[in-house]
Amino acid sequence: MMVPWVVEEMRTADLQDKRLDKRLAEVLSQLGERPTASIPAACGGHAEMTAAYRLFDNEKATFESILQPHADATRRRVAQQAVIVLAQDTTEVDVTRPDRQVAGAGPLDGDTRRGALLHPLHAFTPDGIPLGTLHARAWTRDEQVGCASMSRGERAALPIEEKESHRWVETLRRAREEALHCPSTQLVCVADSEADIYELLAEATAEPHPVDWIVRACQNRALLGEKGLESGGKYVREHVLAQPVLFTHTLQVRGRKAKVACETRGRRQARQSRETQVEARAARVTLRPPWRADRKLPKVTVNAVLVREVDPPADDEPVEWLLLTSLAVGDVEQVRQVIQYYCVRWMIEVFFRVLKSGCRVEERRFEQIDRLLACVAVYLIVAWRTLYVCRLGRSCPDLSCEAVFEPAEWKSVWKVTQRTDPPRVAPLLGDMVRWVAQLGGYVDRKGQGPPGPQTLWIGLQRTHDFAHCWLTFGPGARKEPRLV
Repeated sequence: MMVPWVVEEMRTADLQDKRLDKRLAEVLSQLGERPTASIPAACGGHAEMTAAYRLFDNEKATFESILQPHADATRRRVAQQAVIVLAQDTTEVDVTRPDRQVAGAGPLDGDTRRGALLHPLHAFTPDGIPLGTLHARAWTRDEQVGCASMSRGERAALPIEEKESHRWVETLRRAREEALHCPSTQLVCVADSEADIYELLAEATAEPHPVDWIVRACQNRALLGEKGLESGGKYVREHVLAQPVLFTHTLQVRGRKAKVACETRGRRQARQSRETQVEARAARVTLRPPWRADRKLPKVTVNAVLVREVDPPADDEPVEWLLLTSLAVGDVEQVRQVIQYYCVRWMIEVFFRVLKSGCRVEERRFEQIDRLLACVAVYLIVAWRTLYVCRLGRSCPDLSCEAVFEPAEWKSVWKVTQRTDPPRVAPLLGDMVRWVAQLGGYVDRKGQGPPGPQTLWIGLQRTHDFAHCWLTFGPGARKEPRLV
């Protein structure tokens, strides 16, 4: 059975063969119904499994061509919104095998781990509802070639175009191209501290600039106008810290474990969960261009927002964000908006978790990395759909559940969870999402937070199974003549 949302999502599929287009939709439907299952289990039969693997083996079914119809559908959803947050980030697809390695997989960190890298540009609404991936790049690193075999000084002297970090600039350019398709939508491109590259800041502020942007600063850059850092020179952080406090805010800080080999870096150290107060400040600054061997970089004027913990524990690093942005910071509400947009960036981390833990893309067994990446493209769509249902249930709980679920899905779930005949009017989306999550292990009790993606993707698998049974044996099923 073809899942209805898949039909709309694959509307513009073009693998240069109508049979391949149909097969892609069928495979997406099968894997979407059972995202945690293996491909043979999700397909449900030997013929279907063979068809799925033949799709991924076909040279026309590339990572880019599979993702293209989803990007088109995402573009249509983006054009309907007033403001969109475009989050970009990089994640590893680790396919290290103890026995036989995947052919074509490159090094991830030295010679110990193998796999590929994935860098998507994902669209979210300001309240965190994912609308899909507009663009994604997948690649493998060469074996000890290029930057990996160079010293730190040699890498620093390379042009940005020859560095892996150029992906941040390329993705920003793609965001600008997307702005042409939705002139009525404000696009805000956000990135974490890895994107704090002066070339990116120069690119972002160059005319024309149809896309707004927010980058978390990694470096405390020098300001323009001073002759030397040792003779009264100013830095961005200190300059913004000297500004008056605009507002304070109470937030809950999540605990975390220390990352391996990063114990000396404050943001990578272990941290205890706590409730704390943070202060927000803002200023407009002009950055001093760094020296480059191959070009002269222009000066860049940006707005800076500093969020800093007021009274951190004595044995812990203070919570601190230094955000560089093109957005206005002239008043309190504008600064709050910048912080809100940047917080949406966290959703791409959740998206990666759904992709890896929910869809288990790193566990898929392929002999060639290109075939695996074609499969990853399908699961990018599946992961989006799972997270979309989860977040839409939180943000729009009063919608009819038929905005997302088919009648067979909500009626069968109602029958199983409520143990009564389903009503004529579909229940609310928020209720339906909770019931689906209960099927995945969510405990719906007073004081419990909303269901997360993990319980939801497990529950969705059971929902699809119940829907199949409802269509086959339910009240509306076609009755076969009884044999006498």
